[in-house]
Amino acid sequence: MGAVVSCIEAVFRTIGNCLMAIVNGIGAVLQAIIGAIVSLFDIIISCLTCGRGGGGRRHRSGGSVV
Repeated sequence: MGAVVSCIEAVFRTIGNCLMAIVNGIGAVLQAIIGAIVSLFDIIISCLTCGRGGGGRRHRSGGSVV
């Protein structure tokens, strides 16, 4: 009887692992899509503002080298 219970537990564990893998895959795809959309908007905003947006990443201002 214990072997049957062990086998059933293994089947349920395998099904659970399979479902978790599917959920993780869906999450990775959604994360990639959202990242691509954010990058696209970043490019569009950079074009519209002639590269002046983005927190001043393009050039350093006001620094003196000694």
